[in-house]
Amino acid sequence: MNNKIDHVAIGADNLDQGIAEMQTLLGVTVPRGSKHDAMSTHNCVMQSGNESFFELIAIDPDAPADPGRIRWFTLDDPATQARLLTRPRPLCWVVGTDDLDGVIAASPVDLGEIVLFTRGDRSWRLTVPKDGHLPMGGLLPAFIEWSPGPHPSVAQQDLGVRLEKVQLSHPDPDTLNAILKTLQVDHLAQVSAGEMGLSLAFSAPTGIAHIK
Repeated sequence: MNNKIDHVAIGADNLDQGIAEMQTLLGVTVPRGSKHDAMSTHNCVMQSGNESFFELIAIDPDAPADPGRIRWFTLDDPATQARLLTRPRPLCWVVGTDDLDGVIAASPVDLGEIVLFTRGDRSWRLTVPKDGHLPMGGLLPAFIEWSPGPHPSVAQQDLGVRLEKVQLSHPDPDTLNAILKTLQVDHLAQVSAGEMGLSLAFSAPTGIAHIK
């Protein structure tokens, strides 16, 4: 099983807020990306090194208010919405795999259903919990499997931002580490003891920046 970080999702109350905050924090303007019709969300994207990308995501105000299902990454959760009012925050890290069915079969926790998305001639399968929650509050990654072809990041702008660390904190780090090891992703994140939380460290034109 070949697992590597595919992208990280930073939630924002709206994309203008997120763009402005990232300009201050990272020293770059994250380019506008695309819309997700199935979720009524839209994003800004850029490369983040090692065939991965940085995604700034928000509810799309021009899309239907009810996409017909609960949005991903807890964007419909009032608690998440309240947190994003103050500033953008990391919602999820996403791991690319070449055996999504194997990941689901081996997982000791419910990662959600596998949903197929398409855009143009590309498609991807992604784990999406039906109720919109994130497994272990976002400490466990979502998993994605792309259709054959170049990774989407190669077509995105490289503005000199690199993901350096995915940092996870949990009151019981041994339990979290054991789950990550079973999922074969323990080498992709650092785990420490503490209040549950996801933090991302980037090298950027402004230096080392942390989003948490």
